[in-house]
Amino acid sequence: MSDFNHILGRQIAAARALLGIGQVELADRARISAPTLRRMEASEGIASGLANNVAAVRAALESAGILFIDQNGNGPGVRLRDRQG
Repeated sequence: MSDFNHILGRQIAAARALLGIGQVELADRARISAPTLRRMEASEGIASGLANNVAAVRAALESAGILFIDQNGNGPGVRLRDRQG
């Protein structure tokens, strides 16, 4: 995804599930409200919300070890960063 904020609501939910954290915890880490995060995750397609809020969620997830996978013909996704080394 070429634009930093162009992540899908489903990617946010999947990333959160990989980390094993709830919506309230992620919202706290991103310094946004839980209802705002819920709306982002419920979005069809690109996560809805103010660009700074989407960026804050993405940054919180990336700092926790999430890598966002570009849509490269197989669809966008998420994975955990390799913590070895």
